[in-house]
Amino acid sequence: MRKILIANRGEIACRIIKTAQRMGIATVAIYSDADQDALHTRLAEQKVRVGEAASSSSYLHVEHILAAIKESGADAVHPGYGFLSENAAFCRTLQERGITFIGPGVEAILAMGDKIASKKLARSIGVNTIPGHPEAVANAKAAVAIAREVGYPVMIKASAGGGGKGMCIARNDSEAAEGWSSAANMGRSYFKDDRVFIEKFIEHPRHIEIQILCDQQGNGIWLNERECSIQRRNQKVIEEAPSPFVNAEMRAEMGKQALVLARAVGYVSAGTVEFVVGAERHFYFLEMNTRLQVEHPVTEMITGLDLVEEMIRIARGETLRLRQEDVPLNGWAVECRIYAENPYANFLPSSGRLVQHQPPAESPRVRVDTGVTAGSEVSIHYDPMIAKLITWGETRQTAIASMREALDGYLIEGPKHNIDFLNALLAHPRFIEGQLTTSFIAEHYPEGFQGAALDAESVRFFAIVAACLERAEEALLAPLPETNDWVVTVAQETISLRVSHSPGFDRIELADGTLLEVAEAYRPGMRLATFVIAGVSRTVQIERRDSGYLLTQGGRRVKTAVRSHRLHELAQRMPKKSRQDSMKTVVTPMPGLVSRVMVSEGQKVTAGQILCLLEAMKMENTLCAERDGIIATVHVRAGETVENETVLFTFR
Repeated sequence: MRKILIANRGEIACRIIKTAQRMGIATVAIYSDADQDALHTRLAEQKVRVGEAASSSSYLHVEHILAAIKESGADAVHPGYGFLSENAAFCRTLQERGITFIGPGVEAILAMGDKIASKKLARSIGVNTIPGHPEAVANAKAAVAIAREVGYPVMIKASAGGGGKGMCIARNDSEAAEGWSSAANMGRSYFKDDRVFIEKFIEHPRHIEIQILCDQQGNGIWLNERECSIQRRNQKVIEEAPSPFVNAEMRAEMGKQALVLARAVGYVSAGTVEFVVGAERHFYFLEMNTRLQVEHPVTEMITGLDLVEEMIRIARGETLRLRQEDVPLNGWAVECRIYAENPYANFLPSSGRLVQHQPPAESPRVRVDTGVTAGSEVSIHYDPMIAKLITWGETRQTAIASMREALDGYLIEGPKHNIDFLNALLAHPRFIEGQLTTSFIAEHYPEGFQGAALDAESVRFFAIVAACLERAEEALLAPLPETNDWVVTVAQETISLRVSHSPGFDRIELADGTLLEVAEAYRPGMRLATFVIAGVSRTVQIERRDSGYLLTQGGRRVKTAVRSHRLHELAQRMPKKSRQDSMKTVVTPMPGLVSRVMVSEGQKVTAGQILCLLEAMKMENTLCAERDGIIATVHVRAGETVENETVLFTFR
């Protein structure tokens, strides 16, 4: 194996390139017009254009990729995840042309790619499976009848679905009929396969998966488990290894069943067998992903293995270097997916140029897998992931603490991002206890996310930080008095305090007489600074505002104002701005493709009614009316691409 073409983009392409180069193997990056200057194209020794920005014209266009293989002289292909990674026809074509596919064989991909067929096979060889209907469901009427037979609630899935697409829970006949139609449409649209199946929905489920490695000589091992229950819209958000729920006996049995399934289909390479697990520790086969998983780094962190290297070695015909009894389980690892989305606005996808991208420094405890740098463009055409942040610790508690600290120090400017949300999730008491289910986010954030709650301790912390920042800023302009008496507003709370400065630290006196020393390394203009207050170190993100600062730390983003007592008194007398009426138009919250328009001119609509569907960054978003009214003008058509803040509808 002399040269590997990576049939992918973004962080996974960069991650594969780094391992291949460390092994002395040349690499080839492919790119679309949207990615011509992307990081993965700069890391590889060669790069080849494969088409226009749309995935269907580039990263999913088999003929273009085959031409790139021929042009570059690559003798192997690593598909990463997504795109063509589980495309059996692509794998077969490579084999016919003598190109090594770094992954499983065609038969295994076909056997596990069909969810209905894979469950039948699993059931036949004694692997635990969820009760359900073993055949494709013909129509919505049949879906209702089968759902009643299986017993509500049921899970309705597109047979070829993945990444959370084509999945829904039905708890009654109406939801079963609607769910069948939705799953069939999604399957047809995204996977060109409209078959739908139904199975029992496991209440309070966990999503736990087993990583396996199998070589061409018939050897196989399992590399412990990953907990992937923290999900939103069936898309994983936080993963960890091992699981806080799995004991040694359960781990061994899940690993055993995963290998039984793999051997039944002659599996070769790295793969993942996913299980849904009930509260009583009963586990059921969900599906097998015949590729590298997004969350594979947490397994690498607790085993010390490089899964991409193992895949390459297996593809070269080498025998596994580990036996099952040699597989380590060292410490704990947590992964957070950093997405370009706005959690403060119902997680709307975000796009645009990364004005700043400053991840935390990597170390044995902190790893950053990313495909972007400052200046990179987050495109509407692809998955909105900016990076994966992974931390390791001797225990789950230390791994989580390291992750929260790393998130505080991760600076992104440009597109909106979900870092605050991730930090708040990690601090949630149920998460800390390990009480996780796949409905965790829906249950604990039913009204969406507006930042972690402000308690008295955090209000005091932000007030102290704001006061120290203000003293440093004012010291640039003129000599300061020995002490400053200020009123700091944090959200709607106020704190009076006195600040005095000594070389290397500030001394804070609160209104109740509490004295604190604050060590900080802040210079005016810095966006990140670390403050040590009463011996506790925290990193804060800082944005200067007119009368104070916007401060972010620990999943909280708060506005602060620092004023003298007199200015604070005057500020309370300022009239409040009235909110402008912007209810006569509906505009796009982000760029995207209008996939469907649901209303017409002259139509009466009610608040909450869906007006259109907007596809952006591999997600379908619904835009709804905010009030009752009559549509005066429809400004767009289905199939039209729109920019941010484009007017879609006007009300009378």
